[in-house]
Amino acid sequence: MSDDKTSKSASNLLSDALNNVSALVRKEVDLARAEISENISRAGVAIGLIAGAAIIALVALNVLAAALVVGLTEIGIDAGWSALIVGALLGLLAYLMINKGINDLKLTSLAPTRTVKNVQRDAAAVKEAYDDK
Repeated sequence: MSDDKTSKSASNLLSDALNNVSALVRKEVDLARAEISENISRAGVAIGLIAGAAIIALVALNVLAAALVVGLTEIGIDAGWSALIVGALLGLLAYLMINKGINDLKLTSLAPTRTVKNVQRDAAAVKEAYDDK
C-alpha cells in the first residue's frame, strides 16, 4: 500500500511540475509577444522619423539649390545667403533625424531582452530546484 501512495504522490508531483512549467512557458510567450509588439511600435516611429527626414532632405536640397543659384548670380545679396543658411539647417536636421531613426531600428533594440532574461532566470531556478532534489 505504501508503494501505491508513493506512486500517487510522485505522480501528483510530476503532474504539478508539468502544469507549472506549462503555465510558465505560456506566461513567457505572452511576455515575449507584448515586448515584441512594443518594439514594433518603436520601429514604426523610427520609420516615421526616416520618412520625415527624407522629406526634409528633399526640401533642403531644393533650398540649397536655389541658394546656390542666387549666390552665384548675385554674390553679396542677403537673400541668397539666407536661403543657404536655411538649407544647411534643414540638411542638418534631416541628418540628425536619419541617424536617430537608423539607431532605433537596430536589431538589438528590437529583440525581446526582458523575456530572454526572464527565461534564463526561470531555467536557472528550475535547474537549482532539480539539483537540490
